Amino acid sequence: MIIVFGGAFNPPTLAHLAIYHHVKEHLDIDKFIYLPVSSLYTKRSLASNHHRFQMLKLLTKAYPDIEVSKMEFDDPDYMGTYKSLLRFQEHYPDQEILFLIGADNLPKLHKWINAGSLLNDFRFIIVNRNQRDLLKEIENDPFLSQYKDQFIILPEFNAEISSTEFRSTLNLDYVTADVGEYITIHQLYRG
Repeated sequence: MIIVFGGAFNPPTLAHLAIYHHVKEHLDIDKFIYLPVSSLYTKRSLASNHHRFQMLKLLTKAYPDIEVSKMEFDDPDYMGTYKSLLRFQEHYPDQEILFLIGADNLPKLHKWINAGSLLNDFRFIIVNRNQRDLLKEIENDPFLSQYKDQFIILPEFNAEISSTEFRSTLNLDYVTADVGEYITIHQLYRG
């Protein structure tokens, strides 16, 4: 089983690493892949692809079962999660590929590129925060309810750290020492 965790990772925080540990605690996985989205995806202010990749490498350097993928960085345009997961499936044909998302993404999932195919062809691991009744939310959603068997809901995950909070406070306690040093040296998120 290979878990793909997509996101901006702007910057990667201790919570992003804690999610890896949370997944490992509940699922028997072979590989965990961080898939940072390319800056082509959004117009919001992202650190460069290079910086986010380097910070993820620093965050995960002690974990041999973690990979940081540049796949979406190399694309000429943003193609969506479905295309990325299909490419991972080609690369790992004998493994099940699952996509990890936070519960906050559930209400927006129907708007994703190739959403129906994505949910039909791949299972999703949902990280539950804020003690939401995710099974009920899925069953009550006309789109998600069609794919309710495609979701694995992990037990409650508590982390009060977010990339958004880091960018607004620049609190180095939210990142590893290596990532904090990298941010300081490269003067990232300073305005």
